[in-house]
Amino acid sequence: MGPNTITIKANSEMTGGTFFLSETSLAARSPGPPPHTHRSITDMFYVLEGTLTVLLGDEEHTAGPGTFVCAPPGVVHTFRNDSDLSVRFLNANTPGGFEAYMRELSASAADGPMTSEEIGAIAARYDFMPVIR
Repeated sequence: MGPNTITIKANSEMTGGTFFLSETSLAARSPGPPPHTHRSITDMFYVLEGTLTVLLGDEEHTAGPGTFVCAPPGVVHTFRNDSDLSVRFLNANTPGGFEAYMRELSASAADGPMTSEEIGAIAARYDFMPVIR
């Protein structure tokens, strides 16, 4: 099992505030953030390798390589890696600015695996509203 990583590929400074893109690797059996919505962010995922489990609205999807998932503002969503292998995916957001969250998340994850609750506590400082289910 390898470490979880987030590599920022495009940020607000590069795109005039319009776009954010990261490449994320999640180790086997890694949680993602708690179910949440965004007020203004459209959150998009494109799976490169492995299988990402994505909650979108009331439906859970098993997303393999080549799968694209889009969560518009106000739609409940989250993701996690339920498999025994790592998963690698692109995460794009419009508008830009979510890189501040990603940088803080990455710094915190350097201390070791994080729980969904720890991820949510960091995300709460950004356009991220956890949803109790």
